[in-house]
Amino acid sequence: LCCECGQFHLLLDNHLYNFQDEVDDELICHICLQPLLQPMDTPCGHTYCFKCLENFMQEYNFCPMDRKKLSFQQCHKSSLLVRNLLDKLIVFCPFKAECQQTMQRCELEAHLQNRCPGFKKYKSELQRKKNPISKGKEDPPTKVETNTPKDPEVPSGGSSLVAESSAAAVVSLGTAEPGLVNPAFEETEEGENLPQRTSLVAETTTIEIHREDPEEELGMRIVGGKDTPLGNIVVQEVLRDSVIAADGRIAPGDHILEVNGVNISSVTHCQAVSFLRHPGPVLHLMVLQEKGFSNKTAQQDSTSVTNREVIHVTLIKRDRSEPLGIKLIRKTDEAGIFILDLLEGGLAAKNGKLSRNDRVLSINGQDLRQGTPEAAAQIIQTTESRVNFVVLRQPGVQMSDPVEDGSTSNSSSSSNGGSPVHHRRRLDQNHYRRKSTYQKGYISHEKTVAIKKEPKESLGITIGGGRDNKNKLPIYVTSVQPIGCLFRDGRIKRGDVLLSINGIDLTHLNYYEAVSALKSNAASHSVVLKALEILSLNTAEPSLDIKEQGFSWSPLWITWLGLPSYLHCCQDIVLSKGNLESWGFSIVGGFEESKGNQPFFIKTIVPGTPAFRDRKLKCGDEIVAVNGVPAIGMSNSELIPMLKEQRNKVTLTVVSWPGSVV
Repeated sequence: LCCECGQFHLLLDNHLYNFQDEVDDELICHICLQPLLQPMDTPCGHTYCFKCLENFMQEYNFCPMDRKKLSFQQCHKSSLLVRNLLDKLIVFCPFKAECQQTMQRCELEAHLQNRCPGFKKYKSELQRKKNPISKGKEDPPTKVETNTPKDPEVPSGGSSLVAESSAAAVVSLGTAEPGLVNPAFEETEEGENLPQRTSLVAETTTIEIHREDPEEELGMRIVGGKDTPLGNIVVQEVLRDSVIAADGRIAPGDHILEVNGVNISSVTHCQAVSFLRHPGPVLHLMVLQEKGFSNKTAQQDSTSVTNREVIHVTLIKRDRSEPLGIKLIRKTDEAGIFILDLLEGGLAAKNGKLSRNDRVLSINGQDLRQGTPEAAAQIIQTTESRVNFVVLRQPGVQMSDPVEDGSTSNSSSSSNGGSPVHHRRRLDQNHYRRKSTYQKGYISHEKTVAIKKEPKESLGITIGGGRDNKNKLPIYVTSVQPIGCLFRDGRIKRGDVLLSINGIDLTHLNYYEAVSALKSNAASHSVVLKALEILSLNTAEPSLDIKEQGFSWSPLWITWLGLPSYLHCCQDIVLSKGNLESWGFSIVGGFEESKGNQPFFIKTIVPGTPAFRDRKLKCGDEIVAVNGVPAIGMSNSELIPMLKEQRNKVTLTVVSWPGSVV
């Protein structure tokens, strides 16, 4: 909470005020559409807030109003007269429940510090929260079962490591994980195996984050959740000058497994956001971090088989390239390889006989008791049909539930690793169509709002997005101010996507063009707005608008997934690699008989690979086409060979939505 204005906002953003009366248009900043703060004059005669102009000039070299060439050094403070007029604007105290006073804007800070009963109450509550919280693990916002200390959760559906293992080398078996673009193993065109790659290492780490202000944002964007194809909660971006950035140990691509001892590997996106926004002076995060390829070999320790069950399992591949859907690990405290996860929809999960935490003794008769995951990968890759596992299982380990028709796969792929989709017609268009309500959490509803107003009356909204935004978002409403005609009307809400005003299309405009269009049309006696409201279908989800008022508002990542495809703005990302490299990313999603068409999402980006070095691809990005061929309707086993056969260059068409801020 800002001690100057008494409201929540990012440290680098302007202060927020609730003004008593309509403010004269001459005192409004034409960038943020709010009354000016620290006004700055340009040589061409326009006035903006200091921070608004500073941020704008970091990207552009012209005046937002007349587009004349401009540098920040040419601008200067507005006259004392203008600053005094602004300081004397009447504002409400933000603590309306305890204090109904009004005062000049320049007097608000002193009022909060010395006289406001609401701010005094807030500070005393904050002081209590700074004390150690003894029951932090017992009072999460949503009830989620946690594992025992012997089974800490790891990603991809909540599989578990052996007792007290704090780090593990994670290897995906060639194409065994649906969507994994073979980071650990490649084949030549002739089918000859290349020199064996080292293993792909990932470590689980517990990170302790300290906050002086228990309510302060962590400062990262997250994607994923059990209600999305990603499954896990993944860090998409670490925000500059944030608590997480200052700590320096969490990076984009990290999977968050636990928050203060609570397993979040199998919760919804909204539940995960709520956990991570839970206030407190100390936050304990367990994360899984990709470390790239390593030359480190497994320890050659012998392991007793006493009181364990030996199980024989046969999986039948329809051709050499069909994924098994198994993810293996190598442990720091025990030799051999173990099943980390069975990917949902994969061949092994459908068979139902293998289980998480099984130790692999042999595959197709080859002894792997002292083996490595890359050795297992080679065996599976070279197997045409039957893959025979012998595994060791500890008593009490639960098996996966068998699935009907378990020995077959939902989808097919062509022989010899070729792409089965070359006959698909390439689409020469910017938008790749997909069903916008593929996931059950959110739907979009178009509405038209027509209102009568006074010519000088403002709309009273602030907006975000714009096609010049790095995520190329549509224009959306960030707040509806208590003054203005839209607040009085009540139909336009925070989070609505604005489609048009008085027939002028807003969907392809950048931020400043949209501000100009809204201002010019707001001068009319009547305004007709078309907007898209994104509605949640799950009433059981925590209400983040209510429960998380302490955080700067922006739409949740999951709500963007409900937008219709005509509002998607695709971008092409071209990756290049050498003959011996993999692309370095994994994907999830695609067509499944039980779930229908789901988008493909980037789940993992491996450090040191072409996808990592390029820096444009992010976890949570949706792949809509590969080399111009639409991905809609494809299964994993169709898209994987298509990606693998692109030897040195591939063009990915993606839609990138910003993750939820926590």
